[in-house]
Parts: sequence; C-alpha cells; structure tokens
Amino acid sequence: MYRSSTVLAEPPFGTPRQADPFAQDLLACLSQHPRQLSPKWFYDETGSRLFEQICELPEYYPTRTELGLLERHGAQMAACMGDGVDLIEFGAGATRKVGLLLQHLPEARRFMPIDISGEHLVASQAPLRARFPALAIEPLAADFTAPLALPPAVGRRVGFFPGSSIGNFEPTQAQALLRRMAGWLTGGGLLVGVDLVKEPAVLHAAYNDAAGVTAAFNRNVLARANRELGCDFDLDGFAHAAFYHPVLQRIEMHLVSRRRQTVRLGDAAFGFEEGESLHTENSYKYTVERFQALARSAGWRPQAVWCDDERRFSVHWLLAGGAALH
Repeated sequence: MYRSSTVLAEPPFGTPRQADPFAQDLLACLSQHPRQLSPKWFYDETGSRLFEQICELPEYYPTRTELGLLERHGAQMAACMGDGVDLIEFGAGATRKVGLLLQHLPEARRFMPIDISGEHLVASQAPLRARFPALAIEPLAADFTAPLALPPAVGRRVGFFPGSSIGNFEPTQAQALLRRMAGWLTGGGLLVGVDLVKEPAVLHAAYNDAAGVTAAFNRNVLARANRELGCDFDLDGFAHAAFYHPVLQRIEMHLVSRRRQTVRLGDAAFGFEEGESLHTENSYKYTVERFQALARSAGWRPQAVWCDDERRFSVHWLLAGGAALH
C-alpha cells in the first residue's frame, strides 16, 4: 500500500480550504464519474496507525515477506549500494526495513527519509537515531510524486522504495516516477520492493482480513475528509470492497455506497447511488520479468533480484544511468 501522507489543520466552521491539496483532489474526485481518489490520502495519523496494524495481520504477507528478504539478504543488498552512500527512502514509514539495511552500511554518510506527513516523519525516526547515533538523519517533508528539489548530495545517492508502493501507480505513472527517480539518483541505484503475481485467494485474504482492519483503513479516508474538510460522509453508509482483477493483474479497493445518499464538501453537494463506488486504491502485481521491463523503459539497468521461496514478493536492485557496478 502507498506510503505518503499529509496532515492538515481542521478548517473552521466545516468549510474546506480550497487551496489544500486534499480538498482539491477530493473535489475533483467527487465531481467525476467514475470516482477515484489517490491512495496517498489514506495516511493521516489514524490511517498510519491502522496501516501498521495491517502489516501485523496474519493474512497480510507483503510486510513480513519483505522483512524476511531484508533480514536474509540485507548484507548483499548493502554491498550492491557500496560505501559512503547518501541513502534516500521514498515514502518513509516504519523504520524496521531501512534499519535492516543501515546495519550493513556503517559508512553511510546520510539517511534522508521523504514523506509528506512531516509530523509523522520526524517522530518515526527516533528509533533510528537511538540505534545509529553517528548517522546524519535528515527527514524531508515533501511529496515525491510531484516535482522535487533534493538538497545537495553528500555521497553516492541510492534510493530505497520498499513496501510494493510502486504497485499503487498505474503502469504509465510508475514508469514516469521511476524515470524521475533515475534523475534524482543519477550515478547511483534504487532498491525497490515489488509484489508478485500469485494465487487470487492469497491476495483476496490479504486485502479482506477477518479482523476488518483493512476495511477500517479504507473508510478512514472518509473520516479524514469529515475531520479536516468538514464533509459529512456517513461511514456506515459505505462498504469496503477489495478484489483481484486477473486481466489487469491488480487488486482494486473501493468504498461502495450502501444506499442513495448525498455528501457535502463545502457548499457543494454530491449524490451517490446505491452500489456506486469510490475507487480508493489499485495495487498492481508484477512478474519479475515484467517489472524489469518496466524499469528498463524508465532508464534503469536491472541487476540483482531477491525473492522468497514461495515467490510472493521480490526486491530489485536497479542501477541508474552512469552508475558503476559494486
């Protein structure tokens, strides 16, 4: 699931500030048919906490599988990166994964986690500061899906993009993002987590957990709109729906209106018919070969790849243009 977020102050008198990106995106979403909202708005404080709970669920294999790959192969991954790196994590969330890399990068010159939730970003780095006191940790509150000006490099830039977040982008958007990352990381490389195509039943269980945490996570985007933008979504009026699309090889998450209803955003009113969907997330699944082809089309040179024994998940090392092999 996509890891990027922002926290906005609650507007007075229930009126959204139209300059707020969340308000703008939600207004555009509600004004079109079919309705689709970017998953980056999932991650306010409540959404981030719910996602951490999702990562611990028995049905949700991606987090523990990727952690297992980092635990077993972290030294190899770090060797690919080399010494004296300037490590940038895109969409930084929990620090367990990057910690498994940093323990093998004692000569790293800086760690720069990037996320647009500045408050959450700064707070989440405390465990790393305690564990690696000599490491320069410089969080950057920014949206890496938009044009981004990075501070001057202090070493060979390498990127870390875990969690299969690349799957939340349409393939053309993923290609564009990878191309931008290649520009930011010129001369370096990127370590990226990619969820793999697998049995639909495994995917269905992962996004429809028995405890209902993913459903709460999905509906929280409506609660967030109520809190921050003064909307009046009835959370019980929308059902969580997640299913695998075998032709497109993606999981789709939706919020489905249980009845005919009207929702307000500022002075505007928007009607939902019974059964009408608000599409909140896609999660594309790749084969190793298909992701490598995507990376090549964006200017990367695929190198090593690590997969678990059941081939549920993969971690890829990519080299940017002009980067030397390590």
